[in-house]
Amino acid sequence: MSSTHENGKRLDPVTFEVLRSSFEYVCGRMSTVLQKASFSPIIYDMVDFSNAIYNEKLELLGQTANCPVHIAAMHFSAQASVRHFGFESLRPGDIFLLNDPYDGGTHLNDMTFTMPVFFDGDILGFAVSRGHWTDVGGGAAGGQAFGTHIAGEGLRLPPLRLYENYRINDDLLRIIIANTRTPQYIKGDLQAHLAALRVAEAELQRIAKRYGMDTVREGMREVLDYTERLTRNAIREIPNGTYHAVDYADTDGISDDPVRVEVTLTVEDDRIVVDFEGSDPPVAGGINSPMANTYSAVYYSLKFFLSPDAPANAGSFRPVEIRLPDRSWLNAKWPAPTIGCTTLTSSKITAAIWKALSDAIPDRAVAPTFAECNWFVCSVRDPQSNENFVFSDLPAGGWGGTPRHDGMSVTQDPLGNCANLSAEVAELLFPIRYEAFDLRADSAGAGRNRGGLGSRLAITMLGSSEVSIETSRTRTGTPGVAGGAGSMAQRVARHTADGKLDVIGGISPDGQWHNPLRGKRLEPGDRFEVLTTGGGGWGDPMQREPERVLEDVLDGYVTVAQARDSYGVAIDPQSRTIDREATARLRAAGKAEALAAAGR
Repeated sequence: MSSTHENGKRLDPVTFEVLRSSFEYVCGRMSTVLQKASFSPIIYDMVDFSNAIYNEKLELLGQTANCPVHIAAMHFSAQASVRHFGFESLRPGDIFLLNDPYDGGTHLNDMTFTMPVFFDGDILGFAVSRGHWTDVGGGAAGGQAFGTHIAGEGLRLPPLRLYENYRINDDLLRIIIANTRTPQYIKGDLQAHLAALRVAEAELQRIAKRYGMDTVREGMREVLDYTERLTRNAIREIPNGTYHAVDYADTDGISDDPVRVEVTLTVEDDRIVVDFEGSDPPVAGGINSPMANTYSAVYYSLKFFLSPDAPANAGSFRPVEIRLPDRSWLNAKWPAPTIGCTTLTSSKITAAIWKALSDAIPDRAVAPTFAECNWFVCSVRDPQSNENFVFSDLPAGGWGGTPRHDGMSVTQDPLGNCANLSAEVAELLFPIRYEAFDLRADSAGAGRNRGGLGSRLAITMLGSSEVSIETSRTRTGTPGVAGGAGSMAQRVARHTADGKLDVIGGISPDGQWHNPLRGKRLEPGDRFEVLTTGGGGWGDPMQREPERVLEDVLDGYVTVAQARDSYGVAIDPQSRTIDREATARLRAAGKAEALAAAGR
């Protein structure tokens, strides 16, 4: 566990473990304070934030289990802020704010605060807090304007010294408040981020006072080296070779054409090269991914398979080389819009990487998830007060099946550990009514181990409203692996007060596909409905035990028709029991059909 460095110092295992745990504890305290002190529901209720600490070189040292897509990107924001102002200019009480996608940020709603932590006059490390703010201006609520220029998505902030000597710059604060539809949240959320950073400062200084600066810095070095060793050992367990996969976003919102993610993984002993050559060039619509977001998606996607129990820090980044074409939608440059980069694009990167890994380590492969956040934003006017409100939600879908078990149902994509907005909070704060949030039968990809199920979310708007959503998998659903089947497609719809169905995104009953990345106006009494999909299946569905299929039917996860068509299991709809003879015939016919298709 311990290691020796050029300076000859070495930590004993107990001190190492105490310091490692302390680094994680600091971040946990930050998140507790931020969540309890924040004003906006997307932070305190939906947990769309992240906190981390970094060493003096701005290498990730410790984090909480918040949003992976935030965590592995935050060091780019912190580095940009320090680079702009200069390391030597930093003083106690400085706090820098940045959300610029082209200078370490991701999409404009993710506001990143960086604070140097001093001890005995020297910089011990940095505390960084990132929160997704409800609205930072732009052409539509939440920045979901789906235009062709970053300016339409809101207020873009380069590195700013927002606090000096712990005092806020009131001029900058006025600019921020003047450029949002939700000014009531700004001061409260700023105070919450400040409190989180001050907690990290106090805890790190307490640790340094107890163990000494030299010991703490030695612990910082060793915890990174420790994770690096574990990660390299995990890579050695993957056969050397080159593994390739492709996935798609349904649209960029401007064109109806799918957008391609192509990834090639090259495993070379204890290192991995991730190459995105072959991915599409920059697109007109708002799903372009800045470098920080793309790197983050790679890091957390691989972390699932490379010693996931190791301390989560920059040591896991060291064995991974990322090759990103200069002209690519995964390497956004000004003025490309990026609002969907975290919620849509990062999940497609994960899906492609997981599909490539399914060829490398099939015994550990996980079928892709629904690969979405399904983040929607709605501006709705209260018919009583005429006040306008902005709210959003994240209706989850299913994860893919694995070699050992079914996928998880209605679980956020790996990009985030966020929660959906609770109906009680939503109805208390906004002029809306939640009608349903339940499981969507038959939405999982069939397999020996099926995918997890998606969901159905239905909300009635009590006032006139405008809604937009970032979603995908509306053409074909989630692919399976190892012979597993894909899931059904997602769909977004409006049900008018008089009962008319209007498909906003996805395939309508007449077979026509509708581009989902476009805003829609709803009238009072209209119901907004999101049907999410499940994860892909793992393994041949015909090898799933009939008893497990029957259990799914009894639980309402699978209909009798899907049990027959996808699994070859005949279930009597009256007695709800398995017809063994009919099942044997169905499976024999299915096997013969599969052999014929394979040319055997």
